[in-house]
Amino acid sequence: MSPFNACLALENGMVFHGNGFGDLNAEATGEVVFNTAMSGYQEVLTDPSYKGQMITFTYPHIGNYGVNIHDVESDRVQAEGLIVREYSQTYSNWRATHSLGEYMQQSNIIGIEGIDTRALVRVLRSEGAMRGIISAKQTDDDLLVERARTVPSMEGLDLTGLVTTAQPFVWKHDAAEPLILSVNGYRSPKNLRVAALDFGIKRNILRRLSSYGCEVTVFPGTTSAEDLRAFDPDGIFLSNGPGDPAAVGYAIETISQLLTEKPIFGICLGHQLLGLAYGATTYKMKFGHRGLNHPIKNLMTGKIEITSQNHGFAVDIATMPPELELTHINLNDQTCAGFRHKQYPVFCVQYHPEAAPGTHDSDYLFRQFIEDMTAHKAAQIQVAV
Repeated sequence: MSPFNACLALENGMVFHGNGFGDLNAEATGEVVFNTAMSGYQEVLTDPSYKGQMITFTYPHIGNYGVNIHDVESDRVQAEGLIVREYSQTYSNWRATHSLGEYMQQSNIIGIEGIDTRALVRVLRSEGAMRGIISAKQTDDDLLVERARTVPSMEGLDLTGLVTTAQPFVWKHDAAEPLILSVNGYRSPKNLRVAALDFGIKRNILRRLSSYGCEVTVFPGTTSAEDLRAFDPDGIFLSNGPGDPAAVGYAIETISQLLTEKPIFGICLGHQLLGLAYGATTYKMKFGHRGLNHPIKNLMTGKIEITSQNHGFAVDIATMPPELELTHINLNDQTCAGFRHKQYPVFCVQYHPEAAPGTHDSDYLFRQFIEDMTAHKAAQIQVAV
């Protein structure tokens, strides 16, 4: 009798046997990807950008510091499943309230441990991210592989509707929730109103904007340009999110109507949607960028930033129109990591300057957005006078 009670089956026919944890009555399907972070598993699991994906951590020991009520990037676990070499049932941290397994069980999410994650990641790097299934209920390998092959492909998939807010709301920071990073003495302007289009926004983005003195109202990703104009914000933020950016046509249309009206700042999916609104194209990467230590070069300053990343699509540099300027590049593969408009206060990056988890090298981008809004607002007042 096999000592294992769970399987991970991939669309290429490979099957990994291990032990299930979390909710063993649940099954997980989705795109199998890998993340190279050594910590931050709770933030990663609750990041809406992972909707539709099952996460493989390359770090072998996951769960040793448990989970707590603060280290979340949304109101629930968003990833479909979790794949690790070794799950730690014992946890130790003064902030912890539950084990990772208990947290996943409460969220009806299954995980699998005890498999060779090094071998799995080698497959994903050589063949690319692929569809898969985790099950502790079904043991027929061939049947699981067939089921994995029926999982919808990430290419062409719009997942925004599964993670966006249903109604607009004003973000209010909970005073009991500690801020990850202060603004380091930065004198923030007051009363800057930001409209954040929610395609799967992370909470730490809202925390950072709030920390810099912004009044942030979060809008559904389906919000029209007319409704945003009626709100009359000082700036528009385009959030991260899951799925294929080219499939989110309604957002591309909305953004394309606002390109010359307000300062705009986009992150991750927001960056990709902005590129599409300008007429560039996006493409699916072989296995994407997911981790906390990706090197980015700022082409404006020449400085290197270590960044947090989570994306499987990229803007094709060769298709960017001449009015756009490449500002950041990924040093691992030379892909587009950021651009700006040469005339208007519109810019974006492919990575996550708000981190959570990750480094804070790129937090200056929030200040740039603040300064763009401040200057634009002052110019509007001058014109009115």
